[in-house]
Amino acid sequence: MNEITIIGLGAGDLEQLPLGIYKKLVQTEQCYVRTADHPVIGDLKREGINFTAFDGIYEKHDQFEDVYEEIAETLLHEASNRSVLYAVPGHPMVAEKTVQLLLEKGPALGIAIKLEGGQSFLDPLFQAVRIDPIEGFQLLDGTDLSPDDLHITQHMIIGQVYDAFSASDVKLTLMEKLPDDYEVYIVTAAGSSQEKVTKCALFELDRQMELSNLTSVYVPPVKDEALRYREFSKLRRVIAELRGPDGCPWDKKQTHESLKKYLIEEAYELIDSIDEGDDEGMVGELGDVLLQVMLHSQIGEDEGMFTIDDVIEGITAKMIRRHPHVFGDVEVNGEEDVLVNWQKIKEGEKGGESKALKSILDGIEKSLPNLLRAEEYQKRAAKVGFDWDEVSEAWKKVREEVQELEEEILSPNRDVQRIKSELGDLFFALVNISRYYDIQAEEAVYKANQKFHQRFTYIEECIQRADKKFEDYTLEELDSYWDEAKAKGL
Repeated sequence: MNEITIIGLGAGDLEQLPLGIYKKLVQTEQCYVRTADHPVIGDLKREGINFTAFDGIYEKHDQFEDVYEEIAETLLHEASNRSVLYAVPGHPMVAEKTVQLLLEKGPALGIAIKLEGGQSFLDPLFQAVRIDPIEGFQLLDGTDLSPDDLHITQHMIIGQVYDAFSASDVKLTLMEKLPDDYEVYIVTAAGSSQEKVTKCALFELDRQMELSNLTSVYVPPVKDEALRYREFSKLRRVIAELRGPDGCPWDKKQTHESLKKYLIEEAYELIDSIDEGDDEGMVGELGDVLLQVMLHSQIGEDEGMFTIDDVIEGITAKMIRRHPHVFGDVEVNGEEDVLVNWQKIKEGEKGGESKALKSILDGIEKSLPNLLRAEEYQKRAAKVGFDWDEVSEAWKKVREEVQELEEEILSPNRDVQRIKSELGDLFFALVNISRYYDIQAEEAVYKANQKFHQRFTYIEECIQRADKKFEDYTLEELDSYWDEAKAKGL
């Protein structure tokens, strides 16, 4: 079996090259090297060692993935005829994509991949910036960096920062979680005689760096608690502390039941901000809704029933499961197909539970606001054909309910319970009208309440400016203020 032997050139000068690696290089007639841009290459060439470098391949491709693929394919092709020695900077198993590709593809082609040592760049880098990795650190790829990868409470070392473009990407990604003037360190050729450590503000990262394959960026862990407020883990700890032994008396005594009213209030306050187009207000109100989720989850954790992790896992799995057209291979032809698939998947998830249901109306939460609940009942009934064919029939039902309500109110034997029943029938019929026009009845009533509030407070302001009281006005005079408010668009 032919083979590729991969050796590491270390992170520094010839003096730091392991003796075994040096002997192997001296004894070989030809060595492939990923890049000749390394401090030890010049010294080894002067000792008569021949290298074939792949630097030219970097110029051929726009994406690093394509570069690494071509290097790996070239080496595998050479190894099909003879054994090959391949050298990489640092250690073969640290930040070397070509090595991973060779390990993946070599055995399938009958080519053995042997790994031999070399000092990685990490040890000299730890020494250069004076940190102890036992405190927790991340080694990240600067060519494939996401804000989700960043743990700002740990030491972060970002490699593969080759050029201004990758440096700019790294900078912008870090700015998602860190202030523009946060101090970072540019480390070049750590462990060699060319070692250089430069401190700079984050916003200057792509302006000051000396760019090469020997460049890394070190980001110190965040110590300022205020900078951690954007982290979900910080919010979770705050809520746990509020509910903890030394926490807030109010938060500690809350239960799922006691918090229900606050969840409803916060949801409607969020709707206010949405209707007003108030983005800043939405940030605050969404935070208040999230607070309710966190409190309920913490109560669940305190009681040993569930945690916020269970909540997140459940909704993530559900979204992936119910969107096979996004996360799977299902094809859809528009929103209607999506909704049909969603309902089918939802019914399948219930499995045996659906067989136990006594009615198609079962499963609709009784805690829903009643206009929403009425709408859900009507939707369920409509799915099995219990619905008007034309909206005109629904309007006819509304007029019928109005007449029955009037008759009950005007009846000499008027009964409050019967009036309440007829009034409920009228509301239910109006919900049906709203549904036909794709208007949510609950939202329509909400807007009516909001409109009444705006116009009534306008009347109050007019009375206050006149230094009078309500009883000083006739209904007609008050109504004129109402008309003024209406004319002003309130």
